[in-house]
Parts: sequence; structure tokens; C-alpha cells
Amino acid sequence: MAKRQDIQSLALSRTRILRSALDLADREGLEGLSMRKVAQGLGVQAMSLYNHVANKEDLIDGMVELVVEKMAVPEVGKAWQGEMRRRAIVAHEVLLRHPWAAIALMSRVNVGPMMLRYIDATLGCLHAGGFSLVMADHAWNAIDSHIYGFTMQELKFPFEPEDYAEAAKMGEGLIPAELYPNMHWLTIEVMERRYDGLHEFEFGLNMVLDGLERLLATG
Repeated sequence: MAKRQDIQSLALSRTRILRSALDLADREGLEGLSMRKVAQGLGVQAMSLYNHVANKEDLIDGMVELVVEKMAVPEVGKAWQGEMRRRAIVAHEVLLRHPWAAIALMSRVNVGPMMLRYIDATLGCLHAGGFSLVMADHAWNAIDSHIYGFTMQELKFPFEPEDYAEAAKMGEGLIPAELYPNMHWLTIEVMERRYDGLHEFEFGLNMVLDGLERLLATG
């Protein structure tokens, strides 16, 4: 057994460790991530990981880089509206596939080369489209606030879309019409399946992009 682990240790690489850790986090979240579990998944001793990653924080930083690598890097010189739309939609899709990553992206100082390239290209695309660099900074942060906020709400919402009507029926008594007329009306609409209650990512994205376009036109 020890000999087999020695052979596997020799085959280790930072990329292999990070990909294994990413798969583990996708299954169990960051709360289920540990150096010991990653090592077990690779069939090696935990100490062998430290030849390639400094600690758990370094591990998560590397995992974030793998996630950002899957996102759409804007092309400087192309129409900023189309590039920001593409960037946002792909980021939303990627973050849904890696449910732990939105929090990691928002809560860490991400200075890996993939993230720096991603941000710099975003700023460059907006700047080439007519925004000052200061306004470009505000613009991409507004877009990202929508991406992360919508994604987190979608991931954490307590009901699946197919259960909305039943959930509305169960909660109707908590929303009496005389106290909460607007919410009650919407609840009835969902209950009776005249309204699905689903919110669209691109609805909010369009509002952000339209607002930025008006800002640019009047600036």
C-alpha cells in the first residue's frame, strides 16, 4: 500500500490536486473540503499535497482560478454591450455548475493570473467602448453584483420551480389579503398556475446594461 501511494505521489501535480479539490467542493461545498479528503480522493497521504499547494487557502485560490478559466473573457474592441452580456451569461452558468464558487469569488482577494486577465479585459472592453476607467470600474462591479446576487438567490432558494405552486398554496394563509394585498394576489396567481413565479437572469441584466448605455450617452 505504501509503495502504491509513493507512486501516486510522484504522479501528483498542482493541476491534478486542484481539479480533484474542485470536484470535491462541487459535491460537498467548501465546508466539506479538507486537505485530508482531497488526499484520500487521490489515493495519497495528505502531507504529499504540500509539495504543490501551500495550505487550504492556496488550494481554494487555485480552485477559483480553474472556475474563472471557464468564464468568457471579453474581447477588447468588440461592442461592449454584447461582450458584457456574453460575459454575464457565461459567468452565471459557470457559477451554477460550481455552487461554492460565488462566495469564494466575492470573499477572497483573487489575484491569480486568470482572474487578473478576466478583470483587465473587462475594464479594457468597457474603456474601448467609451467609459472612463473609473466608470468602467463602477460598471463591471454593477454587472457582477447582479451576477453574484441572482446566482446566490437561485442556488439558495428553498423551493424547486416545479414546487412553486404547492409552496404558494401552503403559504397562502401567512399572507392575508387585507394586510398584504399585492403579495396575496401574486401568491394566488402562482397557486393557480397563471404565473410561474420564475425570475429571469437576463431581465435584471438588461436593466443594468440599458442603464449603463444611458449613462454613457449622457456622460
